[in-house]
Amino acid sequence: MSNNLTKRDIVLRIFEKTKDIPQSKIQDTVQMTLDIILDALAEGRNVELRNFGVFEVQKRKARVGRNPNRPETDVVIPTRAVVKFKAGKVLKAKIKDIDLDALG
Repeated sequence: MSNNLTKRDIVLRIFEKTKDIPQSKIQDTVQMTLDIILDALAEGRNVELRNFGVFEVQKRKARVGRNPNRPETDVVIPTRAVVKFKAGKVLKAKIKDIDLDALG
């Protein structure tokens, strides 16, 4: 069994807490939320979720890489946009006491 939290897990956890809202409505709301975040990032906008963290779109400079199968050949890696996540205060506090040995 995976230790990951999936979108389905989020929907089920919200459903357990609300019970009066149909799962399909919760699923639609979760998907709409993720779509809005995705669209904002695709437009180059940062997404700030107070106390949780900030998703930042950053520009990664072009660089020269190496193909491990052909180390004699240089590969130019072009400039590109990447998404970085910076944890907020509450998230940092919650993971501060995590058991690192359990993470594997």
